[in-house]
Amino acid sequence: MGENLFEHLQRGEGLFRDRRALGHAFKPADLPHRDKEIETLVHNFADALKGFAPSNMILYGMPGSGKTAVTRHVSSQLQERGAKIGQPIHTIEINCRNIDTKYRVLAEIGNALRLEGDSQIPFTGWPADKVFECVRARMDARTGAHIIVLDEVDHLISRVGDDLLYSLTSLNTGLLDQSCCSIVGISNDLAFTEMLDPRVESRLAPIDVVFKPYNASQLEDVLFTRATTGISEGVLDSDVIPLCAALAAKEHGDARRALDLLRISVQKAEMHDEKMVTVSHVRMAQNQLEFDQITPAVANLPLQQKLILFSILINEKNGLKNISTGEVYGTYESACENAGEKPLTTRRVSSLISDLDMMGIISAKTISKGRQGRSKRINSCLPPAFDPFQVMQVSDTIMTDVVNGRYRLQRRL
Repeated sequence: MGENLFEHLQRGEGLFRDRRALGHAFKPADLPHRDKEIETLVHNFADALKGFAPSNMILYGMPGSGKTAVTRHVSSQLQERGAKIGQPIHTIEINCRNIDTKYRVLAEIGNALRLEGDSQIPFTGWPADKVFECVRARMDARTGAHIIVLDEVDHLISRVGDDLLYSLTSLNTGLLDQSCCSIVGISNDLAFTEMLDPRVESRLAPIDVVFKPYNASQLEDVLFTRATTGISEGVLDSDVIPLCAALAAKEHGDARRALDLLRISVQKAEMHDEKMVTVSHVRMAQNQLEFDQITPAVANLPLQQKLILFSILINEKNGLKNISTGEVYGTYESACENAGEKPLTTRRVSSLISDLDMMGIISAKTISKGRQGRSKRINSCLPPAFDPFQVMQVSDTIMTDVVNGRYRLQRRL
C-alpha cells in the first residue's frame, strides 16, 4: 500500500506556528492603531458596570478597518470585568447578512438568553409579538446589561426596514424592570442612518464612531503582531510584510485583505516545499485573491446595489464608456421595474455608486463640466474573465428577471 496522501504534510516543522492567528475570527490581545476607538467604546460601556444602559452606538468604516475586532475585544473585557465585580453583562453578536429578518434576529437573541428549562424559539412559526415578549422576559430573567451587536446592520435595514431597531429601542422605555439594553450597529455605509425613519433615528440617538482605513505603515504593525504569533520565526523575507501591507493599503486599508495575502503567501511557499516566504509568493497570493474576493463581493451586494451595478455593466457591454450618473439612472429605473422594486432617488443612487467605487468594483471619477455642474465618469473594474451577471443571478434569483429583461440602451456617436 502506498504512502498516505497527507503523510508528507506532517513531516518537518512547517512554516506556520498557529495558522488561526492569521484568520478573521482570531481575537488578538493587542489591536494596533485603534486606541482612540477602543477608548470611546470603553467610556460608553462603563455605564453597564454601574447597572445603567450604555448609549446606543453606530460604528462606521470600510471593510477590514477593525470595527468588529474592536467591538469583540472591548465586549470581552467588559464581560470579564463585570464577572469580577458581580455585575452581569451579556453580549450577543449577530451578523445581519446571515440572519437578515426581524423574526430571525429576535429569535437568535432570545435563544442566546435561554436559561435551564426555557424552550427553544423555532426558526419560524411564532407570532412576532410573542418572540419579542420572550426576548424581553429573558433579558429581565438574566438581569444586568445586554449589549446587542448587529454586524452589517445596514444590510438588514435596506432589506426589511427599521422595525427591528424600533422594537429594540423600546426596551429601555419601561419594558425592562431588572435589566437594560444597548444596541451597537456596525455598518460599512456612512449614509446608513438616512435609511431610518426619523422616529427610529431619534429613539436610537447613537454615538457615532468612524473607523478610518489603515495606511500601509499601520497595516505593517497589524501584520507583524499576527505574524509573531502565527508564523514560524525566520521564514519571512524582509519585504513580505511591507508588500502585503502596501497592496492592502491600496484596497482602502483592508486589514482582512492584508491578513489573507500573508496567510496565502505562506501557504504557497509550503505547497512548493520552500523554507522561505518571498515576494514571489505574495504575488501568487495576490493573483489568487483577486478572483476569490471579487465573487463574494459582488454576490453579497444588497439588491439595490446589484441593480445599479447591472445598469453600469449592461451599458458598458453595449459599448458605452465613461458612463454618467444620468445614463446609469435611466437604465436603473428599467432594471427596478423588471425586479419589481421601487427606484431610489438619484441622490441615493449617486451615493451607492460612490460605495461601489470605494469597494473597487467600479471606477467613478467626478469631473467638472463648467456651468453644467459636476458629473461622474463611471467604468467597471471587474476582471475580463469574470461573469458578474452569472454571479448576481446565482446569489439573488430576482436578478434573473433583471438580466433577461429588455432595455433601451444608449450609445454615443
